[in-house]
Amino acid sequence: MVMEIKNSFLKIEIASRGGELRSAQDSGGREYLWQGNSLYWEDRAPNLFPYIARLTNGKYRFKGREYSMEAHGFLHTSELRTVWKRETALRLTLAATEETKRQYPFEFEFFVEYRLEGRRLDICYEVHNTAGLQENKMYFGIGGHPGFQVPLDDGLRFEDYYLEFGGGGSCRRIGFSEDHFITGEEEDFPLPDNRLPLKHELFDDDAIVLRDMSDSLELASRCEGRFVKVCYPQMKYLGIWHAPHTDAPYVCIEPWSSLPSRKGIIEELETQDNLVTLEAGAVYKNNWCIEFGYR
Repeated sequence: MVMEIKNSFLKIEIASRGGELRSAQDSGGREYLWQGNSLYWEDRAPNLFPYIARLTNGKYRFKGREYSMEAHGFLHTSELRTVWKRETALRLTLAATEETKRQYPFEFEFFVEYRLEGRRLDICYEVHNTAGLQENKMYFGIGGHPGFQVPLDDGLRFEDYYLEFGGGGSCRRIGFSEDHFITGEEEDFPLPDNRLPLKHELFDDDAIVLRDMSDSLELASRCEGRFVKVCYPQMKYLGIWHAPHTDAPYVCIEPWSSLPSRKGIIEELETQDNLVTLEAGAVYKNNWCIEFGYR
Protein backbone atom coordinates (compact mmCIF):
# COMPACT_ATOMS: atom_id res chain seq x y z
CA MET A 1 0.00 0.00 0.00
CA VAL A 2 1.23 3.50 -0.87
CA MET A 3 0.11 6.47 1.24
CA GLU A 4 0.35 10.20 0.60
CA ILE A 5 1.13 13.18 2.79
CA LYS A 6 1.22 16.70 1.40
CA ASN A 7 1.25 20.43 2.03
CA SER A 8 1.29 23.46 -0.27
CA PHE A 9 4.95 22.84 -1.19
CA LEU A 10 5.40 19.06 -1.41
CA LYS A 11 3.57 15.81 -2.08
CA ILE A 12 5.23 12.73 -0.59
CA GLU A 13 4.37 9.07 -1.21
CA ILE A 14 5.37 6.38 1.29
CA ALA A 15 4.96 2.62 0.95
CA SER A 16 3.90 0.38 3.81
CA ARG A 17 6.55 -2.07 2.57
CA GLY A 18 9.62 -0.99 4.48
CA GLY A 19 8.16 2.45 5.14
CA GLU A 20 10.03 3.47 1.99
CA LEU A 21 9.74 6.86 0.34
CA ARG A 22 8.35 6.33 -3.16
CA SER A 23 7.97 9.86 -4.47
CA ALA A 24 8.82 13.45 -3.52
CA GLN A 25 7.27 16.04 -5.84
CA ASP A 26 7.11 19.80 -5.55
CA SER A 27 3.98 21.84 -6.20
CA GLY A 28 4.82 21.97 -9.90
CA GLY A 29 4.93 18.17 -10.16
CA ARG A 30 8.72 17.90 -10.45
CA GLU A 31 10.01 14.60 -9.05
CA TYR A 32 13.11 14.79 -6.85
CA LEU A 33 13.34 11.14 -5.79
CA TRP A 34 14.93 8.45 -7.95
CA GLN A 35 12.10 6.31 -9.34
CA GLY A 36 13.91 2.99 -9.70
CA ASN A 37 15.18 1.29 -12.85
CA SER A 38 16.40 -2.29 -13.22
CA LEU A 39 19.23 -1.08 -15.46
CA TYR A 40 20.79 0.66 -12.47
CA TRP A 41 19.00 0.19 -9.15
CA GLU A 42 15.38 -0.85 -8.58
CA ASP A 43 14.88 0.69 -5.13
CA ARG A 44 14.15 4.31 -4.30
CA ALA A 45 14.81 5.08 -0.64
CA PRO A 46 14.91 2.00 1.61
CA ASN A 47 15.15 2.27 5.39
CA LEU A 48 17.91 0.11 6.85
CA PHE A 49 17.49 -1.89 10.07
CA PRO A 50 18.82 -3.79 12.02
CA TYR A 51 22.09 -3.91 10.07
CA ILE A 52 23.80 -1.68 7.52
CA ALA A 53 25.00 -3.29 4.27
CA ARG A 54 26.68 -6.70 4.25
CA LEU A 55 27.66 -9.35 6.76
CA THR A 56 30.56 -11.67 5.96
CA ASN A 57 28.98 -14.82 4.47
CA GLY A 58 25.64 -13.24 5.37
CA LYS A 59 26.14 -14.32 9.00
CA TYR A 60 26.85 -12.98 12.49
CA ARG A 61 27.11 -14.49 15.98
CA PHE A 62 25.30 -13.63 19.17
CA LYS A 63 25.73 -15.46 22.51
CA GLY A 64 27.32 -18.46 20.85
CA ARG A 65 24.72 -18.91 18.12
CA GLU A 66 25.07 -18.08 14.44
CA TYR A 67 22.37 -16.16 12.56
CA SER A 68 21.86 -15.31 8.89
CA MET A 69 20.67 -11.96 7.56
CA GLU A 70 20.51 -10.38 4.12
CA ALA A 71 22.24 -7.10 3.27
CA HIS A 72 20.69 -4.03 4.96
CA GLY A 73 18.60 -6.17 7.32
CA PHE A 74 14.94 -7.12 6.96
CA LEU A 75 13.07 -3.85 7.49
CA HIS A 76 13.13 -2.83 3.84
CA THR A 77 11.32 -6.03 2.79
CA SER A 78 8.85 -6.08 5.73
CA GLU A 79 5.25 -4.88 5.73
CA LEU A 80 4.78 -2.07 8.27
CA ARG A 81 1.55 -1.24 10.07
CA THR A 82 0.12 2.28 10.09
CA VAL A 83 -0.04 3.74 13.61
CA TRP A 84 -1.70 6.97 12.49
CA LYS A 85 -1.95 9.16 9.41
CA ARG A 86 -2.63 12.88 9.04
CA GLU A 87 -2.57 15.19 6.03
CA THR A 88 1.08 16.18 6.59
CA ALA A 89 2.42 13.32 8.72
CA LEU A 90 2.50 9.53 8.96
CA ARG A 91 3.75 7.04 11.55
CA LEU A 92 4.45 3.35 10.76
CA THR A 93 5.66 0.47 12.89
CA LEU A 94 7.16 -3.01 12.79
CA ALA A 95 7.31 -5.28 15.85
CA ALA A 96 9.38 -8.41 16.38
CA THR A 97 7.83 -11.65 15.12
CA GLU A 98 8.89 -15.28 15.04
CA GLU A 99 10.19 -14.64 11.53
CA THR A 100 12.35 -11.67 12.57
CA LYS A 101 13.65 -13.62 15.59
CA ARG A 102 15.01 -16.33 13.28
CA GLN A 103 17.25 -13.62 11.82
CA TYR A 104 17.57 -11.29 14.80
CA PRO A 105 16.84 -12.67 18.29
CA PHE A 106 15.57 -9.51 19.96
CA GLU A 107 12.24 -8.19 21.16
CA PHE A 108 11.78 -4.77 19.60
CA GLU A 109 9.34 -2.31 18.12
CA PHE A 110 10.51 -0.05 15.30
CA PHE A 111 8.78 3.17 14.26
CA VAL A 112 9.37 5.53 11.37
CA GLU A 113 7.62 8.88 11.31
CA TYR A 114 7.45 11.30 8.37
CA ARG A 115 6.38 14.89 8.90
CA LEU A 116 6.23 17.78 6.43
CA GLU A 117 7.35 21.23 7.57
CA GLY A 118 7.30 23.62 4.63
CA ARG A 119 9.78 22.34 2.03
CA ARG A 120 11.36 19.97 4.54
CA LEU A 121 10.54 16.32 5.24
CA ASP A 122 11.43 15.37 8.81
CA ILE A 123 12.15 11.70 9.41
CA CYS A 124 12.36 10.08 12.83
CA TYR A 125 13.53 6.53 13.48
CA GLU A 126 12.51 5.16 16.85
CA VAL A 127 13.52 1.78 18.29
CA HIS A 128 12.09 0.33 21.51
CA ASN A 129 13.83 -2.55 23.25
CA THR A 130 10.76 -4.36 24.55
CA ALA A 131 12.66 -7.19 26.28
CA GLY A 132 11.41 -7.96 29.76
CA LEU A 133 14.76 -8.96 31.28
CA GLN A 134 17.21 -6.28 32.36
CA GLU A 135 20.24 -8.03 30.84
CA ASN A 136 18.72 -8.25 27.35
CA LYS A 137 20.51 -5.46 25.54
CA MET A 138 19.97 -5.19 21.80
CA TYR A 139 22.51 -4.22 19.16
CA PHE A 140 21.67 -2.73 15.79
CA GLY A 141 22.50 -0.41 12.94
CA ILE A 142 20.01 1.98 11.37
CA GLY A 143 20.07 4.35 8.44
CA GLY A 144 18.58 5.76 5.28
CA HIS A 145 19.34 5.06 1.62
CA PRO A 146 17.45 7.68 -0.45
CA GLY A 147 18.31 8.15 -4.11
CA PHE A 148 17.83 11.50 -5.84
CA GLN A 149 17.44 12.34 -9.50
CA VAL A 150 20.50 13.82 -11.18
CA PRO A 151 19.91 16.07 -13.01
CA LEU A 152 17.07 17.68 -11.10
CA ASP A 153 16.40 20.20 -13.88
CA ASP A 154 15.96 19.87 -17.62
CA GLY A 155 18.93 20.77 -19.80
CA LEU A 156 21.60 19.90 -17.23
CA ARG A 157 24.01 16.96 -17.01
CA PHE A 158 25.15 14.75 -14.13
CA GLU A 159 28.52 16.53 -14.24
CA ASP A 160 26.86 19.91 -13.68
CA TYR A 161 26.10 18.89 -10.08
CA TYR A 162 28.13 18.77 -6.90
CA LEU A 163 27.70 17.72 -3.28
CA GLU A 164 28.41 20.52 -0.83
CA PHE A 165 29.21 19.61 2.76
CA GLY A 166 27.76 21.90 5.39
CA GLY A 167 30.90 22.73 7.33
CA GLY A 168 34.65 22.47 7.56
CA GLY A 169 36.73 20.11 9.62
CA SER A 170 38.33 16.78 8.90
CA CYS A 171 36.73 14.08 6.81
CA ARG A 172 37.92 10.49 6.53
CA ARG A 173 37.10 7.86 3.91
CA ILE A 174 36.63 4.34 5.25
CA GLY A 175 38.38 1.61 3.28
CA PHE A 176 36.23 -1.03 1.58
CA SER A 177 37.26 -4.27 -0.11
CA GLU A 178 36.22 -5.06 -3.68
CA ASP A 179 33.43 -7.22 -2.25
CA HIS A 180 32.12 -4.37 -0.06
CA PHE A 181 33.47 -5.12 3.41
CA ILE A 182 35.43 -2.96 5.85
CA THR A 183 39.20 -3.33 5.47
CA GLY A 184 40.23 -1.40 8.59
CA GLU A 185 42.06 1.17 6.48
CA GLU A 186 41.13 4.85 6.27
CA GLU A 187 42.42 7.90 4.44
CA ASP A 188 41.86 11.63 4.34
CA PHE A 189 39.16 12.69 1.92
CA PRO A 190 39.95 16.21 0.70
CA LEU A 191 37.01 18.50 -0.09
CA PRO A 192 38.22 21.73 -1.69
CA ASP A 193 35.72 24.46 -0.83
CA ASN A 194 33.70 21.72 0.96
CA ARG A 195 32.50 20.47 -2.44
CA LEU A 196 32.63 17.12 -4.24
CA PRO A 197 31.96 17.59 -7.99
CA LEU A 198 29.90 14.71 -9.34
CA LYS A 199 31.16 12.42 -12.06
CA HIS A 200 30.17 8.83 -12.71
CA GLU A 201 33.73 7.55 -12.22
CA LEU A 202 33.57 8.48 -8.52
CA PHE A 203 31.60 5.27 -7.93
CA ASP A 204 33.67 2.80 -9.95
CA ASP A 205 34.92 1.40 -6.62
CA ASP A 206 31.37 1.36 -5.24
CA ALA A 207 30.24 3.57 -2.36
CA ILE A 208 32.19 6.42 -0.83
CA VAL A 209 31.75 5.98 2.94
CA LEU A 210 32.85 8.78 5.26
CA ARG A 211 33.19 9.56 8.92
CA ASP A 212 33.97 12.83 10.71
CA MET A 213 32.06 14.62 7.97
CA SER A 214 29.72 17.58 8.45
CA ASP A 215 26.16 16.85 9.53
CA SER A 216 24.55 18.07 6.30
CA LEU A 217 25.05 17.66 2.57
CA GLU A 218 23.49 19.51 -0.36
CA LEU A 219 23.01 18.24 -3.89
CA ALA A 220 22.96 21.25 -6.22
CA SER A 221 24.13 22.45 -9.62
CA ARG A 222 26.34 25.30 -10.78
CA CYS A 223 23.22 26.85 -12.30
CA GLU A 224 20.13 28.21 -10.61
CA GLY A 225 17.59 25.47 -10.06
CA ARG A 226 16.44 22.71 -7.76
CA PHE A 227 18.48 21.32 -4.89
CA VAL A 228 18.20 18.68 -2.18
CA LYS A 229 19.68 19.10 1.29
CA VAL A 230 20.03 16.16 3.68
CA CYS A 231 20.74 16.81 7.39
CA TYR A 232 21.74 13.92 9.67
CA PRO A 233 23.07 15.31 13.00
CA GLN A 234 22.86 11.97 14.86
CA MET A 235 24.47 9.76 12.20
CA LYS A 236 28.17 8.87 12.50
CA TYR A 237 28.71 7.79 8.90
CA LEU A 238 27.66 8.80 5.42
CA GLY A 239 27.47 6.72 2.25
CA ILE A 240 27.44 8.30 -1.22
CA TRP A 241 26.68 5.93 -4.07
CA HIS A 242 25.32 5.02 -7.44
CA ALA A 243 25.61 1.76 -9.38
CA PRO A 244 29.31 1.29 -10.24
CA HIS A 245 30.60 1.45 -13.81
CA THR A 246 27.37 3.01 -15.11
CA ASP A 247 26.02 6.38 -16.20
CA ALA A 248 23.25 6.10 -13.59
CA PRO A 249 21.17 9.33 -13.44
CA TYR A 250 20.90 9.46 -9.65
CA VAL A 251 22.96 9.65 -6.50
CA CYS A 252 22.21 8.16 -3.09
CA ILE A 253 22.95 10.13 0.07
CA GLU A 254 22.92 7.58 2.88
CA PRO A 255 23.14 8.59 6.57
CA TRP A 256 24.22 5.59 8.66
CA SER A 257 24.57 4.96 12.38
CA SER A 258 27.02 2.07 11.90
CA LEU A 259 29.16 0.16 9.41
CA PRO A 260 29.09 -3.17 7.57
CA SER A 261 31.04 -6.24 8.63
CA ARG A 262 34.80 -6.43 8.47
CA LYS A 263 36.17 -8.46 5.59
CA GLY A 264 36.62 -12.13 6.41
CA ILE A 265 35.20 -11.82 9.93
CA ILE A 266 31.91 -13.23 11.19
CA GLU A 267 31.03 -10.41 13.55
CA GLU A 268 30.07 -10.96 17.18
CA LEU A 269 27.14 -8.57 17.56
CA GLU A 270 28.03 -7.69 21.16
CA THR A 271 31.55 -6.61 20.24
CA GLN A 272 31.08 -4.78 16.93
CA ASP A 273 32.03 -1.40 18.32
CA ASN A 274 30.09 0.87 15.95
CA LEU A 275 26.64 -0.63 16.57
CA VAL A 276 23.98 1.08 18.68
CA THR A 277 23.54 -0.59 22.09
CA LEU A 278 20.07 -0.27 23.64
CA GLU A 279 19.22 -1.38 27.16
CA ALA A 280 16.09 -3.39 27.92
CA GLY A 281 13.08 -1.08 28.18
CA ALA A 282 14.95 1.84 26.60
CA VAL A 283 14.05 3.89 23.53
CA TYR A 284 16.41 5.10 20.79
CA LYS A 285 15.51 8.03 18.52
CA ASN A 286 17.33 9.36 15.49
CA ASN A 287 16.05 12.43 13.64
CA TRP A 288 17.14 13.50 10.18
CA CYS A 289 15.56 15.43 7.35
CA ILE A 290 15.48 16.14 3.63
CA GLU A 291 14.82 19.61 2.22
CA PHE A 292 13.60 19.94 -1.37
CA GLY A 293 14.20 23.44 -2.67
CA TYR A 294 14.72 25.82 -5.57
CA ARG A 295 17.00 28.82 -5.95
